[in-house]
Amino acid sequence: MDKELDIVIIGGGVIGTAIARELSKYELDIALIEKESDVGWGTTKANSAIVHTGYDPKPESLMARLNVEGARLFPSICEELDVPYKKIGSLVLTPHNEGFKKLEELKERGKINGVTNLEIITQQKLLEMEPNLSRDIKGALWVKDTAITSPVELAIAFRENAEKNGVRFIFNNKVTGFEIEDERIVEVKTDKSSFRTKWIINAAGVFSDKIARLAGDNSFTITPVKGEYALFDKEVGNLVNHIIFPLPTETTKGILIIPTVDGNLLVGPNEHITTEDDTEVTQEGLEEVLNFAKKECPSLPLNMIITVFAGLRAKALDRGDFVIEPSQAVRNLINVGGIQSPGLSSTPGIARYVLEILKEEGLELSPKLDFNPERRSIPRFSNLSWEERERLIEKDPNYGELICRCEHVTLGEVIEAIKRGANTLDGIKFRVRAGSGRCQGGFCGPRLIPLLAQLLEVPVEEITKKGKDSNLVVGETKE
Repeated sequence: MDKELDIVIIGGGVIGTAIARELSKYELDIALIEKESDVGWGTTKANSAIVHTGYDPKPESLMARLNVEGARLFPSICEELDVPYKKIGSLVLTPHNEGFKKLEELKERGKINGVTNLEIITQQKLLEMEPNLSRDIKGALWVKDTAITSPVELAIAFRENAEKNGVRFIFNNKVTGFEIEDERIVEVKTDKSSFRTKWIINAAGVFSDKIARLAGDNSFTITPVKGEYALFDKEVGNLVNHIIFPLPTETTKGILIIPTVDGNLLVGPNEHITTEDDTEVTQEGLEEVLNFAKKECPSLPLNMIITVFAGLRAKALDRGDFVIEPSQAVRNLINVGGIQSPGLSSTPGIARYVLEILKEEGLELSPKLDFNPERRSIPRFSNLSWEERERLIEKDPNYGELICRCEHVTLGEVIEAIKRGANTLDGIKFRVRAGSGRCQGGFCGPRLIPLLAQLLEVPVEEITKKGKDSNLVVGETKE
């Protein structure tokens, strides 16, 4: 690219896309570079989807500050971007009377951080609220404002809104190096192209320390930590009414039981240090997750699991906090690394914090007078009333053809998802949930492959599940 950009953002997770959307409010020429085929395919697509209130982070830490600010901003952002957000509350359980001291500490820490609506409850009230929990649980900290959302949908919404406001998204480009002159990065190099720019924001998740090192910055190290999950069918989605936490430790919030915004039940994660590319679910890991959850909720039906998966958390163990700061190695690189939990909850706060850093570092900002903060999601046929469905079908008959039986996704939704940037099966799944249900794409997958090929005008052999090295069709059976 010949023209010099104002800002290049590296990484298309929920953090990178949130920063892109925040910066799109100003007269800037911005590009976001992502090595995958779509946004949200790293940590974003495989986490607990919880908007924490901020009672847990250590007071005066960056985590605490940005968690509380982010949680406060979350409802309005989800409303602007038409993203699911449900405030269902959470319960931090104690299995013994000694645990009440820890619950009091968490409640006090929450007060210091500015979190309200915290209440310690006894076993009797707990079981009234959650009758399916174990009778061995003695009580809980009730965090009334904890919410759930859809992280990938949020990243997609950030992308769509940022694009509407002028940000360019460049996929399938892996950053390989920088050209540096006079202690400033002047060019970002990828395996396919190069981009001249004035500023760089490193939001590369578990790879953020490696991106920093390409610029000679060794100031932090990321330790990838794997968490394994099991997703249960919607039939058991109401087994619990709140997010269920164990007593936290110094390093983890523990294995959780979580209702999802789509009506499923999610159990996980565990915590194991690993490598940047290890998202394999192991038998031992799955048993660890399920055995722990069964102790808290004995009636959890293991025969209702529809899929298992693993995600990676980017922990900066040498810092013990988020790493959001200007690089000391070059003068125009902002590192945004170590964004572990409560990273999702902190997302809006992180985006604003990065903006403040850029201002302090000398970036001149002129507000965009025609900035449009809103984005509408694709209509979910399954969530509409019969009258709304009839009106939608009358407007577009494709909404009358069911393509995914499990999630009741229509052809109209799939076509709209492809128009908005889905070019893989996972891209469709994360936008409209085709392939997310009980059969995990067994019914709709064979229909989606030729449809993608037709609308993208490419051979079916080029259609993939999730981009590079995930082709679904290799040729005709006769061959």
